[in-house]
Amino acid sequence: MVQAIIKDEAFLRIPSAPAAAEDLSVVQDLLDTLSANAGCCVGLAANMIGVAKRIIAVTAEGGYLVMLNPEIVKQSEPYETEEACLSLAGTRKARRCKNIRVQYQDTALQTRLQNFKGFTAQIIQHEIDHCNGILI
Repeated sequence: MVQAIIKDEAFLRIPSAPAAAEDLSVVQDLLDTLSANAGCCVGLAANMIGVAKRIIAVTAEGGYLVMLNPEIVKQSEPYETEEACLSLAGTRKARRCKNIRVQYQDTALQTRLQNFKGFTAQIIQHEIDHCNGILI
């Protein structure tokens, strides 16, 4: 179900709790909401739809990638950029890395380790920041 986007910065600044099997129902709402906002959005964290759990969904390679409990374990080539966010007005400066390695669980709760680069890496970093209560 498409959910409203949370704009309450106090709520968004609270670090999200780890996701578990009982939180998998949130995934479909996250994907539905991301799809409904596809014209202006490339990623969402669960706290952006009111669920303070470490779950993100991002557009990647023509589809969507869902990550539970994502953690960046390696990063390289930092750069400065500007980003927008559905939860915030306007654009803001952000520091990102061109290359990242992320450990996460997929929707089958299997642990994965995957490398990302470029814009996909930037999106993932933005959404992981949301999980950590960090706003751009």
